[in-house]
Amino acid sequence: MKSFIKLFALLFLLNGYAQQSLTYQQPSEEILELADVELAPGVQIDSKGEHMVLLYRNQYKSIAELSETEMRLAGLRINPVTNIGSRTNYYTNLKVKKTTDKEAKQVMGLPENARLSGFSWSPDETMIACLNTTSKGVEVWVLNIEEAKVTKLTDANVNANMGSTINWFKDNEHLLVKMLPSDRKPLIDTAIAVPTGPTVSVSDGAKAQNRTYQDLLKTPNDEKNFEQLARSTIKKVSINGDAEDFLPADMYRGISFSPDGNYVMVTTIDRPFSYLVTYTRFPYEQTIYDNKGNVVKTVNTVPLDEVRPKGFMATRMGKRSLNWRADQPATLVWAEALDKGDPEVDVEYRDAVYQQKAPFTGDPKLLLKTKQRFSGISWGDDNTAIAYDYWWNTRNTKQYLFNPSKSNEAKIIVDRNYQDVYSNPGNFVSSKNEFGRYTLTKNGNSLYLMGPGYSKEGQFPFIDEYNIKTGETKRLYQSEYTDKLESLNSAIDMKTGDILVRIESQTEYPNYYIRNIKKNSLTPITDFENPFKSLEDVDKRVINYKRDDGLDLDGTLYLPLDYEEGKKYPMILWAYPREYKDKGSAGQSTANPNEFVYPYWGSPIYWVTKGYVVLDDAAFPIVGEGEDEPNDTFREQLVANAKAAIDAVDKLGYIDRDRVAVGGHSYGAFMTANLLSHSNLFAAGIARSGAYNRTLTPFGFQSEERSYWDSPETYYTMSPFMHADKMKTPLLLIHGVADNNSGTYPLQSERYFNALKGLGAPVRLVMLPKESHGYRAKESIMHMLWEQDQWLDKHVKNKEKKEEKIENEETIKN
Repeated sequence: MKSFIKLFALLFLLNGYAQQSLTYQQPSEEILELADVELAPGVQIDSKGEHMVLLYRNQYKSIAELSETEMRLAGLRINPVTNIGSRTNYYTNLKVKKTTDKEAKQVMGLPENARLSGFSWSPDETMIACLNTTSKGVEVWVLNIEEAKVTKLTDANVNANMGSTINWFKDNEHLLVKMLPSDRKPLIDTAIAVPTGPTVSVSDGAKAQNRTYQDLLKTPNDEKNFEQLARSTIKKVSINGDAEDFLPADMYRGISFSPDGNYVMVTTIDRPFSYLVTYTRFPYEQTIYDNKGNVVKTVNTVPLDEVRPKGFMATRMGKRSLNWRADQPATLVWAEALDKGDPEVDVEYRDAVYQQKAPFTGDPKLLLKTKQRFSGISWGDDNTAIAYDYWWNTRNTKQYLFNPSKSNEAKIIVDRNYQDVYSNPGNFVSSKNEFGRYTLTKNGNSLYLMGPGYSKEGQFPFIDEYNIKTGETKRLYQSEYTDKLESLNSAIDMKTGDILVRIESQTEYPNYYIRNIKKNSLTPITDFENPFKSLEDVDKRVINYKRDDGLDLDGTLYLPLDYEEGKKYPMILWAYPREYKDKGSAGQSTANPNEFVYPYWGSPIYWVTKGYVVLDDAAFPIVGEGEDEPNDTFREQLVANAKAAIDAVDKLGYIDRDRVAVGGHSYGAFMTANLLSHSNLFAAGIARSGAYNRTLTPFGFQSEERSYWDSPETYYTMSPFMHADKMKTPLLLIHGVADNNSGTYPLQSERYFNALKGLGAPVRLVMLPKESHGYRAKESIMHMLWEQDQWLDKHVKNKEKKEEKIENEETIKN
């Protein structure tokens, strides 16, 4: 036996499992044919359904693009040379067409090597402003849709480091643009700067139990750099390119015009900064200006938000969610906590919602109180609005019908578990009003609802008419497709019955149509081809099965392209755990067999071309009912979910259950490591960008709001790192070196690999340079696919051959 173990270890070393450097590799031709394709364009359609813009982009960035200068400060990732987010997606080409035309027109005048982003329609929807990133900086361009022509408005001196970079005036002829200030100081190179003293952080005794954020400020030099990158001046720029000063240099975070265009609310960041939270929780001030740049009133001053009560439903005191009321010319609306922001405080109402009309000098008017945490309002008119709240701990959400002109109590019209997808009544339909804002589409006493239509029988999206007087609903339309999926995107005109829909099937690429629900007609407006031709004949189905405790589960099953009846194949199971507070919701299915087969960069579907059965998006519910928390039995439920999935596919006769791999990304990687540590169900695993030691995220993670000190046994039991000595199954760890996700530091994979290696487990660690939590560079993704293919081929597909070889060599040696 000892000689067997020595030989096994030797074979791993000889096959390259020690430290090594590789150049970027390409996957096999079968995978490459699917992974490296030209995608159909993105689509933007005006609110009337008359004109559409087609946006073309490269599927991936290059590693050279990801290697451009990047500064990570206060939750932002910025290219300090170009002054825009360093991970921004860019479009390279534009075309326009009327929805009634067959062919799209190429947009003329595009900049050379265009890198377009930040698209913003003008109020009258005749133009779209956008940003173009050059090697020197960011410019503003504007597209005239009728002429299919773009014009450059500014030089490359726009500051796009934070949101609200461009905002249209009501006149359709001017924009507010954030520009680089003339007095910007040079940035400090923190890698070579000589420190002037230590960095000191202080606690005054208040509890600041924050998530494990990344990209935080760490030093005084970081603070100085953040301030310079955040500072802008605001210019008023005409569509002819003329510019004039509007507001002086400051750290501008948000800009928002009132619906009538007469006022603009500007949010500025203040000091002190924080080393514990991102910039969104730095002190800030919200000030109202008129549309000429004159101060009207400061309406909100928010201090540093480091310290909150414990719990996911905790919030800060004071005005929050300050916004414009969409159905009035210039009325501010906001919420304030009535429970001190503390979920532990027992009160009848959690939040109060107020409004204040221009010129913002009168007393605020109470609109309504919500029993749970306020989450928004759909505005209709002076008599009708819908408010929303939710409570994470119970997964409950409520909707309130109320009259904004009266102080009477709001009426609860929906009270449901938001994870109960079968009871989803849909979202209220909205349309543009005279201010160009989206408000409830109302016809007398009728509102309209558009829902996804999940049910036990399948998915059948619908449109309902809701009577606000009686509370009754009437079904106006329901999709009847059983071999396709029809998604209801938006209502173009409820009076005429025109609805923008998207239709797809397993082999039919998603395309857009205008459906008239009154005439029962369907008019195509796009004709995109399927770029994944080699998957047209794949056998895809949704399978339903039960866990040992009777819980209903499902997954999307793909058979290999070379499938032969009676033959046993290796399988890849890919999943992501989700927490529930009741078994009824956990057992519901949202999988649809008619969804287009789309092998995105992180998908396991590629391996149907390599002789694998794939069970994708397998249901992995973690349920904790009543006083029990889901994570109290996390490991047991993980294993039960996995066993049920393998049993179900094995019962169908498709797989060799000794050759099954499991994989996942992020929390799915955490799942994978736990399954390999605590079961013997799998031949190998793939874990990408995960966290494996929960003591490194001590103030909560995923849906766990208890801290380590509240429930240390939970953190210990759930951490694969703590059970590394149990790991005997081959595990491929992949992680982006620049991961920015809360809790999934690259250190998580590095330390877990070291523990496994030290304990003699078969493991391989691949660190992808420059990559974040999701991978972007073509070189990285192709290499990742190669790594996964090699790993699966060695440890799953050819598992028996490998073991036979070892046994034969052992016999010869003896």
